[in-house]
Amino acid sequence: MPAAPHFLVIRRRYLGDIVLLGPVFRNLRQHWPQARITALVEERFAGILTLNPDVDRTIILPAGDPRRWLKLLATLRGGRFTHVFDLDNTDKTALLTRLTGAPFRATVWHEQARLRSLYTAVIHDPPARHEQRHIIDYYLLPLGAAGVPIVTREVRLVPRPADLAAVRNLPAFDFRPSTPRLLVHPGSRSPYRLWPAERFARVIDRVQADLGVRVALVSGPGEKAILDDIRRHLQTAPAVFDSPLSLPQLAALMSLFDVVLCHDSGPMHVAGAVGTPVVALFGSQNATLWRPAGDRHTLLQPPLPCQHCTAPAECVPGDSYRNYCIRNLSEEQVLAALRDHLARPTVRA
Repeated sequence: MPAAPHFLVIRRRYLGDIVLLGPVFRNLRQHWPQARITALVEERFAGILTLNPDVDRTIILPAGDPRRWLKLLATLRGGRFTHVFDLDNTDKTALLTRLTGAPFRATVWHEQARLRSLYTAVIHDPPARHEQRHIIDYYLLPLGAAGVPIVTREVRLVPRPADLAAVRNLPAFDFRPSTPRLLVHPGSRSPYRLWPAERFARVIDRVQADLGVRVALVSGPGEKAILDDIRRHLQTAPAVFDSPLSLPQLAALMSLFDVVLCHDSGPMHVAGAVGTPVVALFGSQNATLWRPAGDRHTLLQPPLPCQHCTAPAECVPGDSYRNYCIRNLSEEQVLAALRDHLARPTVRA
């Protein structure tokens, strides 16, 4: 085994998945401090890895342009990787893994194994077991085949000084140092995971009026309509960060608040990774698998299976991706969780 191995970790998407790769990178670094660690991800998620101190380089998985694909193939072939951990296990990533020529090539699967002959190690995580533990434990499985001990499950992102300065200089950032701060991120890539806008508005109004807390709203790309809907129902005036933020800037912003209120989403995992407690709103999705990492967070979820369907004509029984169960969460539940967090001592960047 070379003194300084070169690792490639493949996970194309999504934001939360890539944030939760942190323990993979950390355990590799702990076991081989001099190793080179490279990640292969889609371009829209690459920025978040600039905040992970264990990642030396990020390679972009291109879309469309054949010239970029040829460049990627040359990069992988010339990378001299000693180990590849393919955490996607698609036909495409299996072929890319084999193309590297790395002597150790591992993947993990729980539903269907792809092109198994292209790997030197294939780990099966049976669906019943897969659904009963955190996704971090799934990502860590291939490390055992490489002889890497699991010594940490910490998820950590470190905001950069330039990004902290940039968000502090935004016009909406008008907070007094001693004022408690709540950041609300009401977006999600799935409409089934959205808590109603009018309930967000009433919670924001009560937090600002009753608790003396300064509230701010922020959204992701393509989510301006969600912010606008909430704003139409507001009686108070929270700060609004409605100009586009890069992923590193979003992480920096989240680190400057006492608590973040959000859905089960990529930003939920970003907030947790920068050390900010989260009140996370879950619907019918598997909370065991996708809960925010760490013990400083509050996860709210209605009883499952659903007992009071709010949209029987639209929900699909048994499909966790197509149910509006999140609407069964009450404003009082959310307010109680926020009061609890905001009563704790302030620790922020």
